[in-house]
Amino acid sequence: MPHFDLIQLSIVLLVFLIAILASGVWIALGLGLVGLLAMVLTTPVPIGQVLATTVWSASASWTLAALPLFIWMGEILFRTRLSEEMFRGLAPWLQWLPGRLLHVNVIGCGIFAAVSGSSAATCATIGKIALPELDKRGYDKGMSLGSLAGSGTLGLLIPPSIPMVVYAVTANVSVLQVFLAGFLPGLLVMGLYSGYIMLWSLLNPGRTPPRDPPMPFAEKLRQSAKLLPCLFLIAGVFLSLVLGIATATECAAWGVTGALALAWWSGTLTWKTLVESVMSATRLSCMIMLIIAGAAFTTAAMAYTGIPVALAEWVQGLNLTPGKLALALTVMYIILGCLVDGISMIVLTAVIVLPMVKQAGFDLVWFGVYLVIHVEMAQITPPVGFNLFVLQNMSGRDTLTVAKAALPFFILLNIAVIIITTFPEIALVLPRWVFPGG
Repeated sequence: MPHFDLIQLSIVLLVFLIAILASGVWIALGLGLVGLLAMVLTTPVPIGQVLATTVWSASASWTLAALPLFIWMGEILFRTRLSEEMFRGLAPWLQWLPGRLLHVNVIGCGIFAAVSGSSAATCATIGKIALPELDKRGYDKGMSLGSLAGSGTLGLLIPPSIPMVVYAVTANVSVLQVFLAGFLPGLLVMGLYSGYIMLWSLLNPGRTPPRDPPMPFAEKLRQSAKLLPCLFLIAGVFLSLVLGIATATECAAWGVTGALALAWWSGTLTWKTLVESVMSATRLSCMIMLIIAGAAFTTAAMAYTGIPVALAEWVQGLNLTPGKLALALTVMYIILGCLVDGISMIVLTAVIVLPMVKQAGFDLVWFGVYLVIHVEMAQITPPVGFNLFVLQNMSGRDTLTVAKAALPFFILLNIAVIIITTFPEIALVLPRWVFPGG
C-alpha cells in the first residue's frame, strides 16, 4: 500500500472528486468513490464492513423519516389551487404599499414555504399564478421574475425545510431547534425583500402600475377567508413543534394529513394527482437519501485519513477570528453553489467544515441557519440554480436574464448572512426560549 502524506492525499482526492462531478456521475456515487479511494490509500480496514455500517447508521434514523413526509406535503400542495387563492386573498391588502402586488410574491412564498419545505415547489406554485397576473397588470418583468426567484428560496429557510432536516441529521443536532432557529431569519429575509421592492418602486415610479379599483372591506375579508385553511395548517404544525406535542417527524405526518385535507377541500385531490405527488416525492426522497448514504461513507473514510483533524488544526493555527472564518466560508459556499445543488453542499462539506466551526466556537444550530441561507443563494446562482430553471420554463426567458433579475435578491441574502453573523441571537432566541437548558 503506497504511503501518502495528508497534503498529497488531499490533492489526489480533490482532483478525483472534481473529475467525478465533471463527468456527470451521480453525486452520491461520486462521494462513495472518493471514500473508497481514500480508504484504499490509507487503511487496511475492511471497506465493505465500513460501507455497510455507515450507510445503515445514516439511513436508519427516525428523525430522517420526516424528510419524505415534508417532501410529500409540498408535492400535494403544489397540485392544489392554493396559489390562486393566496394571490386573491393577499392582493387587496397590499395595494397601498410601494411596489403593490410585487409583495404578493414575497408574502405568498413565505406562507407557502411554511407548509412545503421545498424551494422549487414554492417558486413554481406561487409563480404559476403570480407571473400571469403581474404581467396582465403591467408590472416590470424583471422585478416580477427577480422577486419571485428570491422569494422562492424562502421554502428552504422557513420551516419545515428539507435542507434543515438534512443538516440536522448530518450535524447531529435537534431538527426542532434548527427549525425554530429559521423563523426569525426567514422573517428578516422577507423584510429585506419587501424593503428593496419598496425602495425600487419609489425610485422607479413610472414602472409601477396604478392601483386596482378599490374593493369593499367586506369583499376583502371574503377573499382573505380562503387563506384560513392554509394558515391553520401552518399554525398547527408550528404550535405542535413549539409546545412539544409532537416530534418533527410526527408533525410531518400531521402536515401530510392536513395537505391531503386541503387538496380534498379544494377539489384537486384525484387519484391522478395523488399518484403524481407520491411518485415525485419518492424520486426526490430517494435522491437525497442516496446522497446522504454516500456522504456518510465518505465521512467515515475521511476520519481514517486524518484530513479533517489536520485541517481543523491548520485553521486553528491561522488564528482566524470567527468573523474572518465566517467570511471565508461564505466565499467558499458561494463558489460551491455555482457547481452543486444545496443538499450536496451540506453533505459534501460537513465532514470538513463542522470541526472548524466547533473550533471557532460557533453554535451548530446557528450554523445550520447560516448554511441554509447559502443554500438559498445556490438556488438563484447560475449555472445550476434550480429556481432559475423553474422560472425560465415558466416565463420563456433565458437563464441569464432570470439570473440578472435575481441578482439584487442574491445580494440581499448576503446582507442577511452579515446580519445574523453580527447578531446571532436573531437565530438563537427561539431555540433558547423553547429549550432553555439546551
